[in-house]
Amino acid sequence: MKAQHTALSRPLRVRARTTSIAAFVVLAALIPTTSASASGTQEVEAELPYVCTLPSGQLPATVRISAEFPERAEVGEAFTPSGVTTTVALPAEAVADLTARDATEVRAATRLAVGVAQNAATAKATWRGSAEPVAVPESGPLTLVSTGDVPSVAGRSDGDLTFSAGGLAIDLALGAADPAATDPDTTGAGSLTVDCTLAEDAPDQGLLATVPVGTGGSGPSGSPSSSGSADPSGVPEDGQGDGRGDQQRERQSERSPKVTENLPGAAADRDVPPCRYDEQHPPTDVSLSAYVTGYANVKKMKGAAYLPPSCVLIEQGIPVMGPPDPEWLIFDTVSYANFHYQERKETPPFQSTFLSFDFAPVKATMVLEQTGPMRIDSRMKMRLSDFLTTTDTYVRAPLVLHVTALEVNGTPLDVGSACRTEKSLTSVDPDPANFPGDHLVLYGRGEQILGQDATGYLLLTGGVLSGETSIPAFTGCGTDGEDLDRLLTASVSGPGNLIKQVQGQTCSIANPVYETPNTRGECTKDLQPYQIPVAER
Repeated sequence: MKAQHTALSRPLRVRARTTSIAAFVVLAALIPTTSASASGTQEVEAELPYVCTLPSGQLPATVRISAEFPERAEVGEAFTPSGVTTTVALPAEAVADLTARDATEVRAATRLAVGVAQNAATAKATWRGSAEPVAVPESGPLTLVSTGDVPSVAGRSDGDLTFSAGGLAIDLALGAADPAATDPDTTGAGSLTVDCTLAEDAPDQGLLATVPVGTGGSGPSGSPSSSGSADPSGVPEDGQGDGRGDQQRERQSERSPKVTENLPGAAADRDVPPCRYDEQHPPTDVSLSAYVTGYANVKKMKGAAYLPPSCVLIEQGIPVMGPPDPEWLIFDTVSYANFHYQERKETPPFQSTFLSFDFAPVKATMVLEQTGPMRIDSRMKMRLSDFLTTTDTYVRAPLVLHVTALEVNGTPLDVGSACRTEKSLTSVDPDPANFPGDHLVLYGRGEQILGQDATGYLLLTGGVLSGETSIPAFTGCGTDGEDLDRLLTASVSGPGNLIKQVQGQTCSIANPVYETPNTRGECTKDLQPYQIPVAER
């Protein structure tokens, strides 16, 4: 893009720095409150030729697939491609096939076969998507856009993990202007499945993305291993020779990338990230899961940022008897938790937009990185006279704020890949002797009268947690020799930033409670939190 020259005579570097200052002045309003780490992502958009079988015959179609993948992953680390969108452009002949069935509206569901390969081992995944109903045009092509959750994948050894598009099935639910006019004898009346195959001339045989795993990957630009590459065991390709073919195929199967399908359940249909235990994080008898959301103020900017629902996995502690008291029975419980997003201890990336100097729109993308265990200390006191219980809970979490992207008036500013606070967000701890070091502290109090529902915050039922934090100085911000640390620190860092988080009802993995006409749900059928909290200012 060519810059337009104006009458301004200041050097370009000075103007760029001024723009950076304006951007970072606003960044303050973008600090939420929890944990997260966002490794780099690679955005993929592939346009592939397909051949689709319709009632009128085999016809060419164009399929565009877009998604976000991590730049790399560790061995055994599962991740889920996000933002997956499948756009299918069917030719004009397809429209004629639909209008011949008196269809005036069509709703599509897509099933894309995706080959996952690492070295010589392969696995298959199905990317499912659904689309909103669209009107069938009178003529011309028909474009269908579907989105949906896809399975998570983990590489089991070092080496590039490749994703390649394969066969595509499109299930079409047809709507007629006059349903009674539809011929019931028409084969597949009211619905139609269109099967599509990848065209032979598809670029890179349908390659979508490459994710390096461990230390052996060649990088996002690497290509999948050739199916004819030599195997270190020396087994001939036909499996003959010394009789080790079956054993070799068994070992290859064990090394195949692990694909974990998303199970059906209420959480899959909601606009929240998955929140479930898996093989990398197996549940125990005391495992809980919950969503948390909220706002955080930045005092310098007189603004607030919204943290969307984030998954937290909790290991509930065992209550132990507290100090003796003649009027109260006291129990102390220590639990531990981690944020959980794409197998990492982090919140999902989140964006906030503000006006710099009241006129320049600024959009920032951030995450919060959990740098150590999140500790939850609860003290429950039961009054012996009337069994009133009160519970005071302190959540202590070491969290570093990581700024991953910044735009000013639509123009991206490169903050680099390591722009973050130099240490954790820090609160004044009420018990510094037992809890030294830098960490955020949130507090919640709950009460329960015998025979009534609890009010306030309890770990099991959720509620509001609040606190105040200091935002540390920033480090690692800027590229090409331009140090933006001091600018960001001056704009954002400082004490007195209020935080208000809302935790939802937990799902007990060992004792799930499902939604019924008489029971308020706590877990979905696939053991994710049923309840999604709403942030409060």
